Amino acid sequence: MSHANQSHLVQDDKDLEINHVEEIPEARVAIDDKYLNHAEDDAARILREYGSVEYTIEEDKKVLRKLDIWVCIPMFIVYTLVHLDKSALSYAAVFDLKKEAHLVGKQYSWLGSIIYLMQLVVQPISAYALVKLPIAWWVVGNVFCWGVSLCCMAACHNFAGLLATRALLGAFEATISPSFIAMTQLFWRRREQTYRNTAWLMSSSVSGIIGPILTYAIGHVKSGIQPWQGIFLFLGCITLAFCPLIFWMMPNDISSAKFLSQKEKVIAVERLRDNNTGTKTSKWKLEQFRETLYDPKTWGWGLMLTCMAIPSSGIGTFGTLITKGFGFNSFDTILFQIPPNVLTLIFLIGGTWTMNKIRLRFPVVAFFVLFPIAGAASLLYVPRTNPHALLGSYYVIMLYTPLQPLVYSWANMNAAGTTKQRTLGAILFIFQCAGNVAGPQVYLEDEAPIYRTGLYTDMSCWALLFTLICSMAVYLKHLNRRQRKRRERLGRVVDIKDMSIMTLEEAAAYKREIAAAGEGSDINAHAFDDLTDFQNPEFQYIL
Repeated sequence: MSHANQSHLVQDDKDLEINHVEEIPEARVAIDDKYLNHAEDDAARILREYGSVEYTIEEDKKVLRKLDIWVCIPMFIVYTLVHLDKSALSYAAVFDLKKEAHLVGKQYSWLGSIIYLMQLVVQPISAYALVKLPIAWWVVGNVFCWGVSLCCMAACHNFAGLLATRALLGAFEATISPSFIAMTQLFWRRREQTYRNTAWLMSSSVSGIIGPILTYAIGHVKSGIQPWQGIFLFLGCITLAFCPLIFWMMPNDISSAKFLSQKEKVIAVERLRDNNTGTKTSKWKLEQFRETLYDPKTWGWGLMLTCMAIPSSGIGTFGTLITKGFGFNSFDTILFQIPPNVLTLIFLIGGTWTMNKIRLRFPVVAFFVLFPIAGAASLLYVPRTNPHALLGSYYVIMLYTPLQPLVYSWANMNAAGTTKQRTLGAILFIFQCAGNVAGPQVYLEDEAPIYRTGLYTDMSCWALLFTLICSMAVYLKHLNRRQRKRRERLGRVVDIKDMSIMTLEEAAAYKREIAAAGEGSDINAHAFDDLTDFQNPEFQYIL
């Protein structure tokens, strides 16, 4: 940008700290130099090194299939292990862990909370590491350490030992969700991110199916150790056994993906241009960090995660005890955890498909909130003499499970810039951890097996969540109107469609349409300049 052009820079949207050029000799000159200096991310370096390429939709789809196999499958495996290992405490409780370890009062509740408290503490380290370190190597190191921690739980016979090992488990698991959110943003278009986020996050439901079956089998094994010890030892060893496979398959980024040719790496980068979110840079940018803190969306998403986490951790820790309180034995209680996870899978896949079909997120998420509210109300008032009706109510409550992956996906589609994305991911996980710490504490021992305080608290959280979802949709619509006005002031194409949520065929047709009209040569010109959603006037928010 010339000195003459720089003199025309004025402050625009001061509350968002965004600058624009009032007189624009070239369409590309629309972003303040202070954002573009050293802003180039890894994707831009790949394009500079290998140059641009022509490619077909078939080649695009081939790259997508490779990404799904080599990146999404390892993510699915790791997240399945996360939830299996995290749920081990709940399974062990059915086989008299509380009695064997002499747990009294709220000690069992604290075993549920400590894992999330440690995740909360470790989050700042995780956010910084995700910018500075190779993501896949960071993930594998943490997977190995938490596998060792889980194995050590089998040797613990008191509250102190179990608390210490659960704390370590929480510390090493803390980085997994933020890492995988970052990787999803790094490898897939925004339309595809919904499905891929769903793919690895639905492993929580898959683990809810596998876990009870494994636990049921382990409970019948006659050996020199107690069933609850066998659960910890077996699941910990499975985690360790998968580490070499994960290390071999999972790439750190597109440039290190050994399963892609040079041309395919360029295609993998170019197909992300429509996202307008960049890919990755190892530079920590203080202005993006500050913007994340000032962004009202950050705190809206955070409150949503807290409202989901309080019920999730409470029911996750006490769910088996609630079910056992209906009058079923230990083995039936374990097996009864399978059906709600099957239902959750169906709802999650159906919800994801509906979101992409209607190209809106909030109606589906808001609709899903209504199920756990109805289930909790039913569980409180159905007579205790009707165990099957109580079990049905419990299954309806468990339909809260799709909420977390859908909201996480929605939130991360609406943020851009490497530092901002990583900071947002860490903040959301901190909010989630805070809710997870609080969740088990509202389930009072003297209220067993009904736990009225816990269920009333959960209903209140879900009601607040419904309000927050609708409010966020209104705010995002307001931001899109503001972005349109900015493009108009900047002399850019005003009415643009979000190609990142189109199918490949629709996006290709739209590009031909705007090219034929002589427009759009500058659209997405700053896609790889590592700009935030506030800094880039072409970024479009997804409702």
